[in-house]
Amino acid sequence: MEKAVLQSLTIGQILDRTIEKYPDTEALIYVDRDFRLTYREFGELVDRLAMGMMALGIQKGEKVAIWATNVPYWVALQFATAKIGAILLTVNTYYKSSELAYLLKQSEAENIFIIDGFRDTDYLQTLYELVPELKTQQRGFLKSREFPHLKRALFLGHEKHRGMYSITEIMALSHLTSEQEYKERQESLDPHDVVNMQYTSGTTGFPKGVMLTHYNIGNNGYWIGKNQLLGPEDRLCLPVPLFHCFGCVLGVMAAVNHGSTLVILENFDPVQVMAAVEEERCTALYGVPTMFIAILGHKMFGKFDFSSLRTGIMAGSPCPIRTMEQVIEKMYMKDVTICYGLTEASPVMTQTRVDDDIEKRVKSVGRAMPGIEVAVIDPETGLPVPPGVQGEVVCRGYNVMKGYYNMPDATNKTIDSDGWLHSGDLGVIDEEGYLSITGRHKDMIIRGGENIYPREIEEFLYRMEGIRDVQVAGVPSSRYGEEVGAFIILKEGYNYTPEDVKDFCRGKIARYKIPKYVLFVNSYPMTASGKIQKFKLREQSALLFPDA
Repeated sequence: MEKAVLQSLTIGQILDRTIEKYPDTEALIYVDRDFRLTYREFGELVDRLAMGMMALGIQKGEKVAIWATNVPYWVALQFATAKIGAILLTVNTYYKSSELAYLLKQSEAENIFIIDGFRDTDYLQTLYELVPELKTQQRGFLKSREFPHLKRALFLGHEKHRGMYSITEIMALSHLTSEQEYKERQESLDPHDVVNMQYTSGTTGFPKGVMLTHYNIGNNGYWIGKNQLLGPEDRLCLPVPLFHCFGCVLGVMAAVNHGSTLVILENFDPVQVMAAVEEERCTALYGVPTMFIAILGHKMFGKFDFSSLRTGIMAGSPCPIRTMEQVIEKMYMKDVTICYGLTEASPVMTQTRVDDDIEKRVKSVGRAMPGIEVAVIDPETGLPVPPGVQGEVVCRGYNVMKGYYNMPDATNKTIDSDGWLHSGDLGVIDEEGYLSITGRHKDMIIRGGENIYPREIEEFLYRMEGIRDVQVAGVPSSRYGEEVGAFIILKEGYNYTPEDVKDFCRGKIARYKIPKYVLFVNSYPMTASGKIQKFKLREQSALLFPDA
């Protein structure tokens, strides 16, 4: 393990330190709406929002859910909640009503911030349908029958909506909190307090709330940025979702730790990314491989200037070697890095370094991060395997989550008695310590950087009358890496079409989880002991859908 000096600071203290060092460096830029704040101005915004939230009665330890795209106030809320000891609970923007309802109940969230909506989902209407009391009860004093813990619904914008405080009103309330009260709240915090909760699906089919501390993500963000050689002269273009660790840790925490500028896009669009890079002379760019492929393959690629780029991160799914070569050659990202990890690891456990050759950057996911032990073990015995031998990837260190919220059994299954976090991924470590991911111990599907767990979709499809059995597996895709495939056995007397199954899913589960491919079968390939062989379903799907 590479030794590291770890900072024992809260997220708020990390921001304050950066403001003191680089007050006039630009912190946050939105090119499409001419929104620009220096670190000093950003700090003032964070403090107003934090003091306004205290005035509303938000207590230390309360969960504050955020269901929003990468709007300007998202990052301010990330630090404002941290400064008052609240726990930011990130919500996937693609969620539908049933997924939001589960998250609010399981997390026992007391507060939720929302925007008006995203794509085909009206967030306001969804929340009013789930919590009809919002339309009749006094703001800030919510008593919901379905969600007994929920106290407040808040709007992450300037418009007024029934039962909700707007962001403008919250900041206007900041004068009701004294500087002394605000200072005392911050002084009461501990770096090992939980500051962030993110929901990750599991093989049980039920998403789990991963509890991450200031210490977890503050230090992970520092080393992610350090390994890219980020500094106050760097400008990081961030088109990935903030609700993922990719956005709020690899992006925001890496930049803020090193005084770099964040150039954020509300949603990914290849032309907007290219324009932002050129206009702001960005030196770093993040994305999953499909994003880089979309940029490189765009008909307007040749019209933009990428010469300012130096580094960045490609993560979320395996990177094709040709894509990496083009990113280095055509986009000038000679220092681009690859990261590997999982939400439970805060999230990065390995990263390539800027001086690694292209083969290391494509055929491996790098070496262990400073302060983190990474090992490959025999899944049966739990003992380390020699270099070059496949086993399960595990890690141990400052980055390991505090646990799953209200799920002690699941926590104990993931973190063993010696403190090792089990990833569920299969990998090989070479003699130099470089890790290569060779497979998945779990049945997880990765579609364009989104982790999808088949069991969750299977449990949902079992609600459809007429389905006797269903198995979900990944179908290889040239565009997204994998797509969702559902292999269904129908009950006698039922005659569904693939579109019937997709219609059942629409509006109820996130769009990216809806099976693109539906195949009706009479049986499944099985082992002698009767276990379904999902890898064979995947192999069959590659033959049936060769152009996926």
